[in-house]
This record gives sequence, structure tokens and C-alpha cells, in this order.
Amino acid sequence: MVTRRNILASLLATCFGFPAAGPAAAEHYPSRVIKMIVPFPPGGPIDTMARLVAHELSVRLGQEVIIENRPGAGSTLGSKAAAGAEPDGYTLLFGSSGSLAVAPALYSKLDIDPLKLFAPVASVSLLPHVFVVAPSLPVKTVQEFVAYAKANPGKLNYGAGLGTPPHLLSTLLKVKAGIDVTYIPYKGSAASITDLLAGQTHFTIDGLVGLYPLIKEGKVRALGIARAQRWPALPEVPTLVECGYPDFTLDAWTGVAAPAATSAEVVDTLNRAINAGLQSAEMKVNLTRFSAIAKSGTPADFAAFMRSELIKWADLVKLAGATAE
Repeated sequence: MVTRRNILASLLATCFGFPAAGPAAAEHYPSRVIKMIVPFPPGGPIDTMARLVAHELSVRLGQEVIIENRPGAGSTLGSKAAAGAEPDGYTLLFGSSGSLAVAPALYSKLDIDPLKLFAPVASVSLLPHVFVVAPSLPVKTVQEFVAYAKANPGKLNYGAGLGTPPHLLSTLLKVKAGIDVTYIPYKGSAASITDLLAGQTHFTIDGLVGLYPLIKEGKVRALGIARAQRWPALPEVPTLVECGYPDFTLDAWTGVAAPAATSAEVVDTLNRAINAGLQSAEMKVNLTRFSAIAKSGTPADFAAFMRSELIKWADLVKLAGATAE
């Protein structure tokens, strides 16, 4: 039924160029709280990065962005929850190389194809890795480490969560260097790093965000940066590429995705806000503090990046023989 209020709104729109009241006007995005799902427990580097992005989005969109941690099943629970949400822009996924590249290969039977389940919104950051050894190990260079491992076959080990970047990258080093070392599975990085500090494990390739303070304190010894360029805060540490291992140019990464049918207008609004946030002085300071590199771009850029990363990490999962099923 046409009401007097609707007729008046239409007349005002016709005579004075005002938009008529209706669904389009009422649904200006965003008009309510946005939820961002993090498929990992609170307190880790991915969760921390998500909270930084949520803050910047809240400032720029004028709406609160809250974090909901949904860990479990190697990040697949949270990812599925985000993918199954209404595609209205009010439920997002704060994804990472772990949840959007490694998990699809690790849980292949679950058919988790991020490029089908999600609309890529924006890349956020790159998180470099570093090759470290326990201080008790009598080596100071990559070359010395490889020589020592070959002289002591089967005596060295490395620990990491199954299918995590530390597991996959450490296994890649094992294969490329041709050394006989043993993988010890852990539930997460915290426990594996604790054992590394105690000398129970001997080496790992893990994120700079967690290892940098330990390197500066002398609790672990950095032998190589696992990327093409040296890290500015550790200029004396060579890259693994410099040491003769050109395959080590893989960073962990983070980014925001929305359910697949989310409109291009909403995706573009979020993308602009995230990119603007990455340029803020506060965000630049925080990224430096967490040994991260800002990675901005368009939704299409993020989609292309994800596509290439899916292949790279799937190859590493296959190389490591990792499976969670």
C-alpha cells in the first residue's frame, strides 16, 4: 500500500532532487557494527594485526569494527564461519597465508577454495621469516650449520606446528641443503620456541615478529633472513638467497576477505579504508614494531596475489608430506 509518507518523499525527491527514503538510503554502508573473524586464538601475531586494522577501519568508516576469535581445526572453523555469513559487508575474515593458502592444501578434502568462498578485499601486510639456531649450537653461518648437520646426521631436530610456515620452510631448508634432520610436531609456535631456547630443538625458520626480540637479547642466533632482501633492523644477517638458497623468498602475509557474493561497492569501500589506514603514522609505527611490511593494493591485486600464493604454499605442503586428514 502506498502511504502518504512515501508519496511526500517521492514529491520531495522529484521537486528538489532529494533522494527518496527507501531501502537504498536506509542501507548506507556501513550503518552498524562490523564483525571481523580471526580464525586463530587471541594474542598471536595474526590477531594483533587484525586488531590494528580493525582500529583503523573504525576510525575511517565511522563504525565500530569488533574482533571475533574463532580458532579450531587449523583455522578452517573461523574461515567457514566467515564464508557462510551474509554477504552484506558486516562479517569479514582477517585472513593470512596460514588460513587462505596453507589450510586449503593441508585440508584438501574439505574443499576450501578461498577464491570461490571469498571476495578478496585488501592485502594488509607481509611478515618475514628468519632462520635461527639455539645458541648452544656451535655454528655462526648457514654454511657452518649445513656442514655441522651433515657431520652429525640424524642428531639435529626442528619443531613447529604441523603445516605451519615454520614447519614448511624448515623442511624446505632440509631438502634444499640435503641434510638429515628430524621434524618434531608441536601444537603451536610458543611451545616450539620455548624448547628451542632450552636447547631441546636446534633450529627453526619462524616469523621475525616473535623472534626479533630473542635475537636482540642473544637468546637465539640468526643465520639468515628468509626473503630476497636483508632486514633493515638486522643488517648484518644475510639472506638465505645470498647463502645459495634462492627458493627462500616466501613471507607470511595477512589480508581481509568478505563472503563471495559481497557487492563490489562494499568491497571497494573497505579497500579504500584499509589502504588509507596502512598509510597512517600510527599504523606505520605499529608495523615496524611488529617486524611487518605494509602491502596495499586493489581487490584485484589481492586476488592475483592469493592465486599465486596458493600454488607456492601447496607445493611446500606436498614437499613436507603434511596432511591434517
